[in-house]
Amino acid sequence: MSKVFGLIGKSLKHSFSKNYFEKKFENLNLPFHYLNFELKSIDDLTSLLSKYNELAGFNVTIPYKEAIIPFLDKLSTKAKSIGAVNCVKVLENGKLMGYNTDAFGFKLSFEKHLRPYHKKALILGTGGASKAVAFALEELKIPYTFVSRRKETNQLTYDLINSTVLDNYQIIINTTPLGTFPNINECPKLPYQFMTKSHYAFDLIYNPSETKFLANSKAQGATIANGENMLIFQAEKSWEILNEES
Repeated sequence: MSKVFGLIGKSLKHSFSKNYFEKKFENLNLPFHYLNFELKSIDDLTSLLSKYNELAGFNVTIPYKEAIIPFLDKLSTKAKSIGAVNCVKVLENGKLMGYNTDAFGFKLSFEKHLRPYHKKALILGTGGASKAVAFALEELKIPYTFVSRRKETNQLTYDLINSTVLDNYQIIINTTPLGTFPNINECPKLPYQFMTKSHYAFDLIYNPSETKFLANSKAQGATIANGENMLIFQAEKSWEILNEES
């Protein structure tokens, strides 16, 4: 039976998911289709669902991972704890069930380069992806602090990050879209000169494979990793969820 899956976001021109899932369907000889759904507003979701009644499930990306929650009927325990959703399954009764596979994908890819001296983390950004990262760090028992452009309780602003802060935080994780293709000359404003070979820079961005954030960090001797493996791991976990019987 033919099914339609897809990706919901605002700008999907350079999305990984469509090619990835279409190749998977071809390799598995499945009569399924994967479509990109660019929504100007999350409010357009209702009309989308009416139009595509064969939609069996979809992934969710920037900027709707949190905004989509009020439109869902149920949340998995993990998605509820995180407060962000990147995978939605349409159940047999038409209800929408939200999941988070970002935390799973991040943890699996992040752990690979983790060393005993990587003790505390700065999470750059406060969107839906940052919540999944925070959840994974809690599972790994790694203390973290959010960094944002706006001053909020219990988080830092970029202008407060100095050599002392970077001495205390050996892990820096970029969850912002800064540096994503085609804006490859952008990067978070950090004093990169204070990073060392004891630092670990992880960028959720996968295109380009080495963002300016990662290049600047590598130039100081830091260990670096991009978001490609995270994306693959979370996509596989999403497929496991979307493909199982309701």
